[in-house]
Amino acid sequence: MFDDLLLQQAENVLVLYRQAGKRLATAESCTGGLIAGCLTEIAGSSDVVDRGFVTYSNAAKSEMLGVSAALLEHPGPGAVSAEVAVAMARGALKASQADVTVSATGIAGPGGASKDKPVGLVYLGWAVRGDTAHALHHVFPGDRAAVRLATVREALRLLTEALS
Repeated sequence: MFDDLLLQQAENVLVLYRQAGKRLATAESCTGGLIAGCLTEIAGSSDVVDRGFVTYSNAAKSEMLGVSAALLEHPGPGAVSAEVAVAMARGALKASQADVTVSATGIAGPGGASKDKPVGLVYLGWAVRGDTAHALHHVFPGDRAAVRLATVREALRLLTEALS
């Protein structure tokens, strides 16, 4: 599933966090655990990866990460939004021993899109303990698998950038 380039990127993240003495956690919706899966594909990753939250449903986002119903429901921003990505990243910090978290929520397709939220729209959030949380969005091209793998690649990049 993960190509050599993606696995090398994951290994680089692990080395960077190991050298810094930091731990990380993931909070995933549209990727269904692929970010954590890519990181833990590397032997010895348990000294860096604290845990991963797969919060595919809105109920899971609320129960596991403390994301408020007001954010998740209409007329709120909805589950696929910068606000929810930030709340997921913050919630993962609260519910883990991690120093840095990354989150992903989006529409991998082929269904679930709307005029305002097309297939490929993904919001990634990240939070650093003792600092503020941030989010950004992308519209990744391709089918479901391509969108999900592009999200993993971008999440690994953000984890690297978070320690800079």
